[in-house]
Amino acid sequence: MPDYCVLGVPGLPDVRPGDDLAALIVDAVELEAGDVVVVTSKVVSKAEGRLVAVPEGADREALRLQAVADETVRVVARRGTTVIAQNRNGLVLAAAGVDASNVRPDEIALLPTDPDASARTLRDRFLELTGHQVAVVVSDTMGRPWRVGQVDQAIGAAGLAPVRDARGTADTFGSVLEVTEIAVADELASAAELVKGKSDGVPVAVVRGLALPDDGRDASALVRPPAQDWFRVGTAEAHREAVALRRTVRAFDSTRAVGRDVVLRAVAAAVTAPAPHHTTPWRFVLVEERAEQLLDAMAAQWARDLRADGFSEQSVERRLRRGEVLRGVPCLVVPCLVREGAHDYPDERRAAAEERLFLLAMGAGIENLLVQLAAEGLGSAWVSSTLFCPDVVREVLELDLAWEPMGAVAIGHAAAGPAERAPREPAAFTLLR
Repeated sequence: MPDYCVLGVPGLPDVRPGDDLAALIVDAVELEAGDVVVVTSKVVSKAEGRLVAVPEGADREALRLQAVADETVRVVARRGTTVIAQNRNGLVLAAAGVDASNVRPDEIALLPTDPDASARTLRDRFLELTGHQVAVVVSDTMGRPWRVGQVDQAIGAAGLAPVRDARGTADTFGSVLEVTEIAVADELASAAELVKGKSDGVPVAVVRGLALPDDGRDASALVRPPAQDWFRVGTAEAHREAVALRRTVRAFDSTRAVGRDVVLRAVAAAVTAPAPHHTTPWRFVLVEERAEQLLDAMAAQWARDLRADGFSEQSVERRLRRGEVLRGVPCLVVPCLVREGAHDYPDERRAAAEERLFLLAMGAGIENLLVQLAAEGLGSAWVSSTLFCPDVVREVLELDLAWEPMGAVAIGHAAAGPAERAPREPAAFTLLR
């Protein structure tokens, strides 16, 4: 095994658009033939002008989120404002690689347009300046879905074989390796990060002493093809987990707000539910300013109903306290059923079936909403209260008479983790014939 060393390259200035990055590196370190120069993608982006300007007074976070959307070709996962996305180069990263760290406050950095092309340009320029053949790796920091912490990985490479295929070779005990491929470029990126660091102002490192072959491939060889990506469109396991995460939450963390965009994503999931006759019977009222007014009016109606049923004042007060679950929740949604497109059957049997069809569609939509909220890391509680006083709800929320309130959904971050749920054997709920 050859000895090698990893050298940080300190002293580089703040790189700006148009700078000759290769020349700046050569001025800071004496390169040797066979070196691997590992360059952080951020300084490549700066030199190439891949920066989004943040005008004075502008909302930097809003501009960052827009940049993420612009750079995204496919959202892989989303939880709250955190997005894991695929960019145009097939790379899957947090925020599609858009970054607001280690740049000026009035800028946001994007990844290089073509990191492999950037690596080739640097390699050619190093040869021109030094006369030495060196390899180049452009690195970026990535999280790992099954491991804590981030590591640097190669997003661009030139002058070295990015992957070493060990398939067909024998291990020390003579067993033939069948699936082993070594991500050499990623290992170099991570080794270089040990001497660069995130806050030390050292964006370049040199790995010296390794005689690495060059097979002409670049870092695109490290991107798994879609046909081999088990997790590209989600898995049955992931879907089951999202469904299992859905619990009825009775206590919410009042200090943590719920973004309207998260609720709208849940509504988008809700309206994919099946419905009869190609209809779209779902409506969702996001109750913000009128939440207390609505709950007060509903409580008053419930109290009148309880007194009319003969309950004592003590019993009325006790039941009203139990109904306070919706008070002070971070977000309140009232699902409503609209029966536009329903068939008007003349006989009672088919009319009753039509009634059930729309109710089932509404239930499916609400369940989709709840599961999506769980996938977003939010807790929820569906309660039936608005079903018992639809006229009150319509009056307070100024809804059309055709909108039928179907309970209410409290949404927020759970104040505590979910309790263990006793397993339910599916055979106990299944009848075979």
